Amino acid sequence: MTRTGNILPMKSALRLLQISDPHLLADTSATLRGVNTLGTLQRVLSHARAYHWDCEALLVTGDLVHDQPAAYRHFRTLFAGLGKPVYCIPGNHDDPVALRTALASAPFQCDGHADLGDWRVVLLDSCVPGQASGAISDAGLAALERSLATAGSRHVLLAVHHHPVTMDSRWLDQVGLTNADEFFRVVDRFNNVRSILWGHVHQPFDGRRKGVRLLAVPSTCAQFLPRSDEFAVDPRPPAYRQLTLRADGTVETNLIWLEANENEDVTIPAAARG
Repeated sequence: MTRTGNILPMKSALRLLQISDPHLLADTSATLRGVNTLGTLQRVLSHARAYHWDCEALLVTGDLVHDQPAAYRHFRTLFAGLGKPVYCIPGNHDDPVALRTALASAPFQCDGHADLGDWRVVLLDSCVPGQASGAISDAGLAALERSLATAGSRHVLLAVHHHPVTMDSRWLDQVGLTNADEFFRVVDRFNNVRSILWGHVHQPFDGRRKGVRLLAVPSTCAQFLPRSDEFAVDPRPPAYRQLTLRADGTVETNLIWLEANENEDVTIPAAARG
């Protein structure tokens, strides 16, 4: 079933923030690759609220938790009171059923599409249980085709967790979107897709394919070393992406990296520590 989100009035520009791969853990004091993932996500949100809070919505592109469904309550605690719609898709470390159960009510939306002014944001599920790589199911591809066919005059932004193009990284490209050819066959039948966003790769990417802007965002926790044959961690800090979607279909974007002095003195809400 296609779920349609809130329809916002037409504006000259739509601003979104893309946040990805927080990898939250059930134990709020636990770390992943030396990083307290709840703390770094809180720092990203604090920075966004201080400097980029003119956005209309937040887009979270997968791996909300790290194989621990009990951690969804921390995610909900952090995002529920922000006063913005929160569009989420599952990643390979998520439990899609537990994710949708935990985030079943406003301000969260985890399926379908949302019409935001001149734009339609389509949420794609590429999660394959038990696999690091991903694929969009036949039903998901059919739903994508319907979302593109019914978008009318709106420009379209697609959000998916797994990368549909190569990242020039031997190990990482083995766990991308395995049916990217089928995905692009659907996309190529329409002329309204302006950008495709993804997470999963824990590093930035900015490219184009047939005029469509392709964008990946680093994680809110640890990063992966770009163009590495083997798995390796990049020491770069947490980051998120700011997007400005213009009425003419233009996509403007900036990556925001946290500085060292923004990684200090962060208070985690008591409800998230519980």
